Amino acid sequence: MERIETKKDYQDYVDKITPNSRTAFNILKAFIVGGLICLGGQFIMDFWEARGLAQTDAASATSITLIFIGILLTALNIYSKIGKFAGAGSIVPITGFANSIASPAIEFKSEGLILGVGAKLFQIAGPVLVYGTATSMLVGLIYFLFTASN
Repeated sequence: MERIETKKDYQDYVDKITPNSRTAFNILKAFIVGGLICLGGQFIMDFWEARGLAQTDAASATSITLIFIGILLTALNIYSKIGKFAGAGSIVPITGFANSIASPAIEFKSEGLILGVGAKLFQIAGPVLVYGTATSMLVGLIYFLFTASN
């Protein structure tokens, strides 16, 4: 171990052991993987529309299909590998949300349905749901107050 006597010695030591940042490459991977997930979602939407579903029904079927695929890939331990490679690119689409719900449920299933799956199901996604619901209520209230006077 090197002898550290001054702040400069310490900074030199930190610079030496700190891994190089690959931010631009990580952003590119996230962009590509997130884009591919969304492109797959568009193909699924086109599939449902080609089967005769109206656009709104096809959108619902697409969401359900993407959630199923996200949970299936999580259960097969593939989604974690995608996430490790893509970073934020894998958590933005709906499949990332499905993964955040399914992962704790799968991890804690050995603790039982109530204390395992039930208690841990919304461990990660719970705050998102709470703050998302509260924010939508606040925005709805503001919208109502500004449009009710008309």
